[in-house]
Amino acid sequence: MITVVGTGTVPGAPVTDDALGRARLVVGGRRHLAAAAVPGDAERVVLGALAPALDTVEAYVRKGEPVVVLASGDPGFFGIVRVLAERFGADALDVRPGVSSVAAAFARLGLPWDDAVVASAHGRDLRTAVNVCRAHPKVAVLTGPGAGPAELGAALAHRTEGRVLVVATGLGSDEESVERVTPAEAAVRDWGTAVSVVLCLDESRAPGGPRTVAGAPAGPDRWALEEREFSHRSSMITKFEVRALALARLGPRRGELVWDVGAGSGSVAVECARLGAAVTAVEKTRDGVERIRANARAHGVEVHTVHGTAPAVLDGLDGLDDPDAVFVGGGGRELPAVVTACARRARRTVVVAMAALDRVPAAREALAGAGFAVEGVLLQASRLTPLPGDVTRLAAANPVFLLWGVRPPAPREGVAQ
Repeated sequence: MITVVGTGTVPGAPVTDDALGRARLVVGGRRHLAAAAVPGDAERVVLGALAPALDTVEAYVRKGEPVVVLASGDPGFFGIVRVLAERFGADALDVRPGVSSVAAAFARLGLPWDDAVVASAHGRDLRTAVNVCRAHPKVAVLTGPGAGPAELGAALAHRTEGRVLVVATGLGSDEESVERVTPAEAAVRDWGTAVSVVLCLDESRAPGGPRTVAGAPAGPDRWALEEREFSHRSSMITKFEVRALALARLGPRRGELVWDVGAGSGSVAVECARLGAAVTAVEKTRDGVERIRANARAHGVEVHTVHGTAPAVLDGLDGLDDPDAVFVGGGGRELPAVVTACARRARRTVVVAMAALDRVPAAREALAGAGFAVEGVLLQASRLTPLPGDVTRLAAANPVFLLWGVRPPAPREGVAQ
């Protein structure tokens, strides 16, 4: 049996779990082992590289000798329980959790956290946590080397509004600190190595009311909203029939970044944000930018807006963070250059909507030239429209070409092509 003991949030506090007295092997970090009452005849393994430690655990398990693994907080919450269960099976584990740093941090603020999204940047790419923070009003980020409050603050400083970062350091220790700062303030501080967790809060959008399901609020009950649900100018808006297929091909989801280039009213941007993605909308007119912001507020989401003309404005957009998906809804004569610039940076897919037939070949060539697999469709919809005399006719909407390019997956190492 492997007993997994969560040591709580107090660094250096004595660990006296009864399983320690029977242990033949105790595995943990240096500070965990130093605080634990390890039997003198038990082997100690300092947890560094995971694979050798697991091999040692396996040797003891095969002999039927008891093993104790020490971990911080709740080891089943982004912790070692997942790795141990995958290797030895859940039935081999006796998990005794402590209080997680996330629970402790929210407790210090007197806030519930059943409506929070938790993202781990410990040993992982920070961009996912950044995109979650951009899209959601209550996020906890588990930090790590190179992915701490300064890096998180720098990534959020110019792409979000109204965010507060709560940096919890040394939770449970005599040096405990829970400090509220702006992302810009966090970016220029040296926070050291004792940070426990960072909370990213948009207090103006804090969800309220009783909860039934934990985590972020459920996604929207519908999408491809009707045009009347957005402010727009002279019907200059992506129609809902086109938007429905565009959203299906974009596949916006939590932790990803989507660009809406030539955003107009921002209907596509807002819908992607409602589906959980972080979104940057590029629009060349000042009144269009204000319209996008108003539509985002009306639907309770955040869309980062950039006033500028593509393709020039795309250079350096969102810093070094390339978008997962891009929707191009405008472009005019510059469309091939815009599509090329978007395709150069898109990680996964680019979707292009066009009303003009003569622009389709150039857009298709731009996607194919960037190495994308290209498909497309001409959408022609006729809507039911009432006429006098209690009769109905079909009113045809303008046809729209929708092209989408999908970046082929990178070949796996060792696989013949």
